[in-house]
Amino acid sequence: MITVFYDGKCSLCYSEIEYYKRTGPEAVFEWVDITVDSSIIQKLGITYADGLKILHAQDSNGKLHMGVDAFLLIWRKIPGWRLLAIIVDIPIIRLIVDIAYRIFAAWRFKRLAHCQIALKADDVTKN
Repeated sequence: MITVFYDGKCSLCYSEIEYYKRTGPEAVFEWVDITVDSSIIQKLGITYADGLKILHAQDSNGKLHMGVDAFLLIWRKIPGWRLLAIIVDIPIIRLIVDIAYRIFAAWRFKRLAHCQIALKADDVTKN
């Protein structure tokens, strides 16, 4: 079972995950909206803000995958997306996609109010 931790308050994230839910095999994924319950990711050592910033997934062996690695984990299990996973996993393409994703994720995170609130709450918790 692959557990996917996503930002359910982000309309783009929510729509993408809903698409994966409709097209992916049911018995393979557990979908966790961390805006409903963030305690699960916190037990894995992920702050709420970090969980909102980039996609996280945990494979059946308990290994945590983040960002592009999490997408690859998902795409490899969904028919019609496996070829994209193979292409994106080519080292130079993976590097470019990873950089682009991190830039986009940071931009998205700065624009969403609930992400900024989470960031401030995490800062308070750390101090």
